[in-house]
Amino acid sequence: MTDTGRHRPTPRLTRVDLDALPNYVPGRSPADLARELGLPEAIKLASNEVPYGPLPGVVEAVAEAVAGVHRYPDMGVVALRQALAERYEVDVDRIATGCGSVALAEHLVRATCLPGDELLYSWRSFEAYPIIAATSGATSVRVANDAGHGHDLAAMAAAVTDRTRMILVCNPNNPTGTAVRRAELDRFLDAVPDDVLVVIDEAYREFVTDPEVPDGLGYADRPNVAVLRTLSKAWGLAGLRIGFLVAQPEVAAAVRKVVTPFSTSLAAQAGALAALAEAEEVRRRCALVVAERDRVTEALRKLVPDVPTSQANFVWLPIGDRAVEFGKACEARGVIVRPFPGDGVRVTIGTPAENDTFLAAAESALT
Repeated sequence: MTDTGRHRPTPRLTRVDLDALPNYVPGRSPADLARELGLPEAIKLASNEVPYGPLPGVVEAVAEAVAGVHRYPDMGVVALRQALAERYEVDVDRIATGCGSVALAEHLVRATCLPGDELLYSWRSFEAYPIIAATSGATSVRVANDAGHGHDLAAMAAAVTDRTRMILVCNPNNPTGTAVRRAELDRFLDAVPDDVLVVIDEAYREFVTDPEVPDGLGYADRPNVAVLRTLSKAWGLAGLRIGFLVAQPEVAAAVRKVVTPFSTSLAAQAGALAALAEAEEVRRRCALVVAERDRVTEALRKLVPDVPTSQANFVWLPIGDRAVEFGKACEARGVIVRPFPGDGVRVTIGTPAENDTFLAAAESALT
């Protein structure tokens, strides 16, 4: 038999434009680093996880749910959406859930943007935003962060065109930890045309302590505002991947229409319902994180004076071209951080002991 395809060139089956798209970079495995260094364990401060384990009742709820894993979960996520509606005092038809807030951002782009439409966001901000834009066929419009490493909302408003369909405001901003305050957000929302959807991404809302940083849900009654939240961070469900949005009913309905069917898993729904019953414990844990965040920030400013004030569960070292070298120096001492080449390094707040180990590594690398 003749192999007629032996000498044929392999056809291109994927989009050429994706070649220029960076991969999303997850935090490195601490087990792998520990083996490389011959250490009993390594410390992971790269993924903005909360270090205190699952909330009470979550493991039991997930274990019970897994007994029914041969069945599909409730696609309407009825019980969880109702619990979220009661907790946040919004109508249930204004809530949609998904596989983390990042998935909901992607669904919002799919629901609002056609190829060539513009998605506007600050940069540097969440590294998934350009990936979401590209894979949805939207055009990324990036507006540089201001001198304080935060959103330049005036410049963002000026960058809106008749092709702008959606704007992402990450508040607090990932990876810099900076936050937009009420007066500037009010001015920005008043300046944005009514036919442009403004998405306030509040994955780290529970760690905010500045009273001038507004709760985005206070803006959700505006017809062109949607608010994203996640249960991966403060609520300790990173491994279950679940988030939700609050928006006008027609926007939430559009998201529920385009969301991947059954993507809010059986275990995630059960774990989220159990976690929501532990709001007081979440507040206690967030207070621990905030106290350590302030301590770590004060210590780092002795090494890098312009470390910005963070309102999240991480801190930002704006060390530019030294970022990759600093990351490697920390890894050599068993601490995994998240370098952004040419910009800086994001460091998650861990336990006091973990933070002490990191600070020792940082001092060694920067002095």
